[in-house]
Amino acid sequence: MEIIYHKNFNKAYAKLPKKLMLKVDAAIDIFLCNPFDKSLKNHALKGLLLEKRSISVTGDLRILFEEYDNYFIVLLLDVGTHSHVYGM
Repeated sequence: MEIIYHKNFNKAYAKLPKKLMLKVDAAIDIFLCNPFDKSLKNHALKGLLLEKRSISVTGDLRILFEEYDNYFIVLLLDVGTHSHVYGM
C-alpha cells in the first residue's frame, strides 16, 4: 500500500497537539498492516462525501481518505474532529 498525504491532511495534522499526532501515527501504522482492523472502524461515506472513506483515531478524531485499486494507493485527505472532517 502506498499512502499519499494531501496538503489539507498535512495542514490539519500539523495543528494537532503532539499527543493526538502520536495517535494518528499509530492509527496509520495499524491501517498499513490491515486497513479493516476493527479498531479503525473503516467505513464508506455517503452524500457529498460519496466515494470517500473514514477511519477512527479516537472517539471524535477521524481520518478522511480515498482508496484506489483495492487499497494499492490511499490518499489521506484530512484529519480532525467528526464535525470538521464531515463538514457539519
